Formats: sequence, C-alpha cells, structure tokens
Amino acid sequence: MKFKPLHDRVLLRRLESEAKTAGGIIIPDTAKEKPAEAEILAVGTGVRDESGKLQPLAVSVGDHVLFSKWSGTEVKIDGEELLIVKESDILGITGGKKKSSKAA
Repeated sequence: MKFKPLHDRVLLRRLESEAKTAGGIIIPDTAKEKPAEAEILAVGTGVRDESGKLQPLAVSVGDHVLFSKWSGTEVKIDGEELLIVKESDILGITGGKKKSSKAA
C-alpha cells in the first residue's frame, strides 16, 4: 500500500534505540521508552501562505529527525507501525540519511 501524507504532515518510522547504556547496563524491553528519533518515509506537499503560494516542507524523505515525544498519530501500514506527525512537531534534523544499498 502506498501512503502519501497531505499538506504539512510527515510519515515517520521510529529508529531503534540502544539496548545498552554507555555504562554497559542492558535495558530490558519493558523499561525502554519509545524513541523520539525517526526516519522520514513520506512528506506532504506543504501548506499555503496568506497569498496562496505553496510553501514546501523543510524536511525530505530519508532525513533522520527528532520529534516531540507525545506528538502524532500511530498507524499500521503493511504490518509496520509508523507515525504521522505535523511538520511543526519535528524539532530538528539530526543529519543522518538512509544509506543506499548497492547491488554487487
């Protein structure tokens, strides 16, 4: 199933958090918090300003971002749990990009 967010919404896949602390303590699954870092899978077209001009989003597909902890709507698409958030709920881009896999 293809999914295209509307307007200023963004489809995110949460990135897995570390299972071990810096000190070497292993964190059990029951004590882990949901990560607030994600990869952008799809973006909407943007929003219109007062003059009617379309303002594109500042994020793009493949960006790794930090987002507000309690923001968005969780959805299940093709058996995968994803998150739909507004662009304003995204706090910033972490600089990571999805690595492209090359066929050998």
